[in-house]
Amino acid sequence: MLYQATHLTHYKYEEPVAQCLSETRITPRTFLRQRVLKTTLEVHPEPTVLERRKDYFGNHVATFSVFRTHDHFTASATSIVEVTPRPETILPDISWEEAQLDFAVHLDDISLQAYEFVFDSPFVTSSFELAQYAHPSFPAGRPLAEAVQELSHRINTEFLYKPKSTSIDMPLPEVLQQRRGVCQDFAHIMIGALRSLHLSARYVSGYLRSGADVQGAEASHAWVSVFIPGYGWLDLDPTNDVIPSDGHITLAWGRDYGDVAPVKGISLGGGKQTVEVEVRVTPVQAL
Repeated sequence: MLYQATHLTHYKYEEPVAQCLSETRITPRTFLRQRVLKTTLEVHPEPTVLERRKDYFGNHVATFSVFRTHDHFTASATSIVEVTPRPETILPDISWEEAQLDFAVHLDDISLQAYEFVFDSPFVTSSFELAQYAHPSFPAGRPLAEAVQELSHRINTEFLYKPKSTSIDMPLPEVLQQRRGVCQDFAHIMIGALRSLHLSARYVSGYLRSGADVQGAEASHAWVSVFIPGYGWLDLDPTNDVIPSDGHITLAWGRDYGDVAPVKGISLGGGKQTVEVEVRVTPVQAL
């Protein structure tokens, strides 16, 4: 499937901003099932400095500085992305306890890289409560792939999708208690539950196809990727209770939201600010 993905973030400031330093992660990644054919990034006001790099996780980052007075700021990326369906494969039957041991021993480079995602991160802290929440899906000897799919399904059915009911700073125990939130909360809960069992999980940011009958379309979306020894990374979208395929476009991945925030930065002045985000993902004809 070929898509055009457009992401626009617009800041309006109550008072003039003297200067700002910002970075974006709004250019999709290229990997086995996804290929970026074309991408452009526009920033207004025009930055004095604009640099592109890849971060520790291999995500595309644009860093820029605006050193003139302005009362609004816009960052817009447009990309043509080819996404292929997830192949139908039989998932390995390695148990979740065997996977724990594999991460702890990490004898090869692949297991060592996955082991990095077993530990706590700034927005996802493991806890007894999260381990207890995960426990019903992880009876002794159950295959890891089967257990994580049930955990994703439980989060989808037991949590209410409710925009503006949480904030990124809300502690996970509070989100777990309230049982409501948005895609980033669902992803953080699932990652926290898995890490509380010493399993490897990472946070994935991206988009969904516009007009699709799913939660999170036409906005930044988030889901989870779980490492299964002998298979690799398996994506799971607890917000929509699906295994992502060619309807999901991957932007970036990391330990949690803080590693992959689409736009973040600091500004001098400005007072109160409002932020508007527009995302469109539409199919296009072959180039």
